[in-house]
Amino acid sequence: VSPAAAADAARRPTRRLTPFDLNFEVVDRQRQLDLVADRFVQLRDRFTSGGSQYQHLSPTGARGTATFRDGRLEVSGTGGFSSLLRSSTHQVAPFASVVVDIQSFGGGATQDAVLAGLVKDAGNYVAAFYDRATGTAGLEVAVDGAVQTLGTVEADLQAPFQLALGLTSTTVVVLVDDGSGPRPLLRQSLGDVLDLRQPEALADYRNGFGVRADSGTVVLDGVEAGYFGQLGLRDPHLVTRANGTPYIKDGKAYLTFTQAGLAFFETAHWGVWTLDVRTFEMEQVANLFFQRDGEDTVLGDHAGHIVLDERNDRWIIANSTWGDFSGEVVQINYVTVPLRKNPLRGVHVLRTERLELPLAELPSAAVGQWDPHIVRIGGRWYVGFVNARAFFNFYPALARSPRGADFTELELAGADPSKVETEGPVLQRFGGRWYVMASNGDASPGAIRGRYPVYDLEMNELGRLDAPHPTNIPWPMVFPVSSRGRTTWLLVTFNGNQYYEPVLGYGTHGDTIIMRAEETTRGAEF
Repeated sequence: VSPAAAADAARRPTRRLTPFDLNFEVVDRQRQLDLVADRFVQLRDRFTSGGSQYQHLSPTGARGTATFRDGRLEVSGTGGFSSLLRSSTHQVAPFASVVVDIQSFGGGATQDAVLAGLVKDAGNYVAAFYDRATGTAGLEVAVDGAVQTLGTVEADLQAPFQLALGLTSTTVVVLVDDGSGPRPLLRQSLGDVLDLRQPEALADYRNGFGVRADSGTVVLDGVEAGYFGQLGLRDPHLVTRANGTPYIKDGKAYLTFTQAGLAFFETAHWGVWTLDVRTFEMEQVANLFFQRDGEDTVLGDHAGHIVLDERNDRWIIANSTWGDFSGEVVQINYVTVPLRKNPLRGVHVLRTERLELPLAELPSAAVGQWDPHIVRIGGRWYVGFVNARAFFNFYPALARSPRGADFTELELAGADPSKVETEGPVLQRFGGRWYVMASNGDASPGAIRGRYPVYDLEMNELGRLDAPHPTNIPWPMVFPVSSRGRTTWLLVTFNGNQYYEPVLGYGTHGDTIIMRAEETTRGAEF
C-alpha cells in the first residue's frame, strides 16, 4: 500500500460507527465565574500613577480631596463631602461590572460610604454603595440630579473587601467579596428610571467610583471595570464550518456559550470561548451583542450557532431572542457577516433579522422557537430548532432547504411533538451518517427523563446516547477530535446549579461539564 493510500485510509471514518457505540464519562467539571471578563477589562488601576485619567465630580458640590500615593487612593474631607471619579473607559453594551477594593473607611458617624458604578456626570449615575456608618448596602440611580434609591439591605462588613456594581441588561446588583468569592446582596431593576440598553443613553456613561462621608479619610486599593463576565455557562455550541467540521485551531475548539447574568434569561448574553481539547482549559475570546432589525436596543440574545461558510465568504450567526424575554415571544434571528469580520475575537454589536422557519408545517401551535443548529449536508442546509406549543412546553424539530437553496429558504423535515421539555438539538456525523441529538429535561415524563434522544434526519427517534445527564436540560454537544489517525469523542454540556438563587432567582446556572467517550475510533470523521 502506498503512503498516500495509507494516509487516505487513516482519514476515512469507520463506517460502522453510530452514536450508540460510544459510552461517555465525565472527565472534567468547572465553574466559570467572573464579574469582569478576563480579556475584556476596560479599567484596571492600582493607583500607582496619579489620577489624571479621572474627572473628579461632586453630586453635592462639596468635593473631597483625592490623593494618589503609594499604590492607594485616599479621599478625605470635613463637613460632609461627596466625590465621584469618572474614568475615560466604557462599554458599548449594558453588561458591565465595576469592582472597587476598599482598604479602610473614614469613621464618619452618620455617613461613611463607598460607591462603584457608571457615571455620566455629577447628576447622572448608577451605583452600588456600602455605608459603614449605617451598615447598609444599596443601589441608587441619579437622573438629572434627582437621586432615587432602588433598594437597601443590612450588611455588616469589615474592610478590607471588594464592592461591586453588576449590570446585565436592565438588572443591577450590589455584590461584595471578602476573599471567598463575589456574594450578591441585593438585586433591583432599573425599570423605567434609566434604560442603558439604548446606545444614545449608554454612550456618555463611564466606569467610575466614589466616596461619600461626613469626614475622615477613606482609603481605596484599586478599581477594575469592564464587560460583565458570567456567573455560569450553559448552552454550549461548537463553532463549525458549513459542512459540520469542528472549528479547532492550535488544539483549541471554539464554542459559544450563554453567559449567565444576574437574573433570568434576559440578563444573559452570548460569548465565544476556546476549550483546549487536551487540558480542558477554557478562555473567553469574544463578546457578542445584538440589535434586532428596526430596533436600536442592544440586547444579549444567545443560545445559538456560529458557522464558518467559506464557500460563500461569510460567517452565519444565528441565535435565540431571549435578550428581552417577558414570557411571550422568542424567535430565531440571524445575521451573516463577511469572513474578514471575525466574530470569534473581540466585542461585536451585530444587527439581526428573523429566520423564517416552516412554522405552518409543524404539528402543533408555534408560540416560540430557539436553539438553532445549522449545517450543510448533501447540497441542502439543515436547521435544527426547538418549537414551543406553549411556554414552557416544547420539542425538537428539523427544517431543511431545497437542494441548492440557502439556509433562509426552509421546509419541515420532521419533528417530535411527543416531547414536552426537550431542547438543545445538535446535529453531528458519526461514521459518515448524520444524526440529531437533543436533551429531555427535568420536567419530562419519568420514563424518558434524563435522556439524550437520538434521531435521524426525518426526526425518527432511533435510541439514546449513553452519557451522564446532569440536571436541567443539558445540551449533548458531541464532537470529534482527530489526531494521528484516531478520533476522540468529547461531549460538552452543563447542569442546573444556580448561584445565590435566593437573591438572584433562577437563571444563573451552570457548571461546565466535559465528557469523553471511552472508545476512540479509527480515522477522522471530517
